[in-house]
Amino acid sequence: MELRQLSYFVAVCEELSFSRAAMRCYISQSAISHQIARLEHDLGVQLFERSTRSVIPTDATARLLPLAKQMLSLESAIRAAVRASGPRIRLAANMSFATRSLSAIAGAREAHPGAEIEFVIKPFRQRIAAVADGDCDLALIRGSVDQPGLTVEQLWVEDLMLSVSTAHPLAGRENVTLAELGSYPLLLPPESEQVLLHNVVRAAFADLPIRPTFGPPVPPDHTATMELINRPDAWTILYADSSVEGIARLNLAGRPLRIPVSSVVRSDVRPSPILITLLNALRSS
Repeated sequence: MELRQLSYFVAVCEELSFSRAAMRCYISQSAISHQIARLEHDLGVQLFERSTRSVIPTDATARLLPLAKQMLSLESAIRAAVRASGPRIRLAANMSFATRSLSAIAGAREAHPGAEIEFVIKPFRQRIAAVADGDCDLALIRGSVDQPGLTVEQLWVEDLMLSVSTAHPLAGRENVTLAELGSYPLLLPPESEQVLLHNVVRAAFADLPIRPTFGPPVPPDHTATMELINRPDAWTILYADSSVEGIARLNLAGRPLRIPVSSVVRSDVRPSPILITLLNALRSS
């Protein structure tokens, strides 16, 4: 049994999908399936009932899951305990924050030449867990999180991009309204995967006489931009730093759709001068 197998096991339990768990862990679906099969062989039990449409945890899974999470938490605690005692900051984020984060890190290093600042790529849930366990000092997230022991502070607000295929009837228009977009299918990942985007859409349409027309959810192994190519009548919403090559961006008349970006730190840890400098750089970069 290996710790990485337990990490993959937890991901499959939480996603109830091998493909989504593989994306979350940045490995192929075949690799995560192989490692889960090895874990099942080592333990001598079946952990998931698999079909083409669903992944169902077994009774053994329910008993193993809390112990697996405890083991992974201990791993993070061990790493945090043996870290070098010199000035060091670990910032957890995803690649959509890379440009702004690396610029802020460069500024913080200029102010603190002896500091070591790491930019660590982690999915949303792992970012939160890493800060809670002390493995990372800071996480960047969109939206907020309510968890005891963590402090969340809004750093900036970013505009969301409304995008369509270049073949869409509204492509090339100088400005469009949500009322005009409402008659076209909106392609988004399932709400269980993108709660924040769905909440933003609901709030934006709340005062309008129409509601958005949702198309089929974007599959976990596809991207919204890929789906636009196949559905030239549809539209989608992307984060500001998303790559949109070959896709037309729409200018929304009136107030743009926006989303808050926040920092997450432990409430019981006093921010170091380096962390304060980094947070200030993130706000202003």
